[in-house]
Amino acid sequence: MSQSTSTPTTSQVTIGSFKNLFDELIPKDYQILNILISSKLSGTIESANQAKEMFPKAAIEIIDSYSTAMALGFQVLTVAKAVVDGATLEECLALAEKARNHTGVIFAVDTLEFLHRGGRIGGGTRFLGTALNIKPILELRDGRVEPLERVRTRRKSLARVVELIAERIGDRNPIRLAALHANSPEDAQWLMNEASKNLTIQETVYSEVSPVVGTHAGPGTVGLAYMAGL
Repeated sequence: MSQSTSTPTTSQVTIGSFKNLFDELIPKDYQILNILISSKLSGTIESANQAKEMFPKAAIEIIDSYSTAMALGFQVLTVAKAVVDGATLEECLALAEKARNHTGVIFAVDTLEFLHRGGRIGGGTRFLGTALNIKPILELRDGRVEPLERVRTRRKSLARVVELIAERIGDRNPIRLAALHANSPEDAQWLMNEASKNLTIQETVYSEVSPVVGTHAGPGTVGLAYMAGL
């Protein structure tokens, strides 16, 4: 992507994929809770809803995480642990709705070009056309990619990500933190090391973003996803 003039395309999960999964699970008496990527970033939830309509009597719930990557991952893991502990579908549904209010993602990109190409930039379009040495900092807010600040130089942008994450978390505990990156493992490690100096972190995760997220965020993207207070 850093060298090509063309951008890979991505596609939401299909109705058929959800139907096949439901076909497999429902005869085994599973209850199904889908915690899915933000509806403002993908049409995946629409696919899930259309597939759900094919099973009107089945116990199927669909939740918009308002997020993606490990912010979504923390929500899923929290609910999965509740399932292991014996929580009902209704309890898991309530927990999923609560969990999304305890998570967030703040990240720095080398360029807004890829978010702009893919139409995932939200209000960040006002950052377009800035000088090359200006590094945008963005966050997932209400399910959309929104601009926070513009910082000069890469290192200053990374330091500011750490500061902003600490502000968002405040005095909430426990803290789960994930360092995310697209071909920038050293920067992800630096972010986690810096965050660990001032935050008491219960669980840390290092994660490359998925090919789909990387397609839209672009090479060099690095950030922190958190869950705090739950």
